[in-house]
Amino acid sequence: MARTSETRDKVVEVALRLFREEGFQATTMRRIADEAGVSLGNAYYYFAGKDELVNELYMVIQRDHRERALSVLVDGGSLSENLAAVLHSGLDVMEPYHAFGGSFLHLALPTTTSSSPFSEESSDARSMAIDLMRVTLSASKQKVPASLKDALPTLLWMIYMGVTLHWVTDSSDNQRRTRVLVDGLVPVVSKAVRLARLPVARGLVTDVAGLLKRMTSPEGLGQ
Repeated sequence: MARTSETRDKVVEVALRLFREEGFQATTMRRIADEAGVSLGNAYYYFAGKDELVNELYMVIQRDHRERALSVLVDGGSLSENLAAVLHSGLDVMEPYHAFGGSFLHLALPTTTSSSPFSEESSDARSMAIDLMRVTLSASKQKVPASLKDALPTLLWMIYMGVTLHWVTDSSDNQRRTRVLVDGLVPVVSKAVRLARLPVARGLVTDVAGLLKRMTSPEGLGQ
C-alpha cells in the first residue's frame, strides 16, 4: 500500500512540475510516466488522463494556499486587511502556473467536465477553499449578518474565482493588474458586508443568500 501511494504521489509530482515547466498541452501522459520512472500503463492506472491530474493541482494549490494564508491572517484584524492577505497569498501560490492559464480556462470553464472547480471531482478542493474563507471571516473583527453567515464564505470563494479568472488572462508584468484589482475590491466587499447589517438591506441579503444556496446545490451545479 505504501509503495502504491508513493508511486501515485510521484506521478502527481512529476505531472505538476511538467505543467509548470513545459505547459499543459505539451505534457503527455507518456512523458509523465517516463519522468516518473513508471510504465505508461501504471500512470493510467492512477489517472485516466491529464484532466484528472488537474484536480490534483487544485488540491496542491489549496493546501499551499491555506498554509500561507493562515500565517498572515490577523486575529481581530479588519475583514479588508485579512481578505486582501488571503487573496494575495492565493495569487502567490498560483504564480508558477500562470503559463498554464490558457489550458486552465479550456479545462475549467465547462461546468460539466471533471476539471471544473464546480464539479463533484473538485469538491474536496472547493470545500477547502470555502473553509479558508470561513476562517478568514472568523479571524476578522467585522460582524456578519446572521442571514448571510452560512452563505458568505461561498460568496467570497466565488469572488476569489472571479479574481482567478482575471489573473489567468492578465498579461501585465507579474500580473500587476490583478493585484490592483484585489486591493480595490476588498474594501468594497468589506463595506458591502457592513451595509448588509442595516435593516434596509435585509431583503437583499436574504435574496443573495437564497440565490447562493440554489447555485451551490447539486442541482444548481449540474450534478
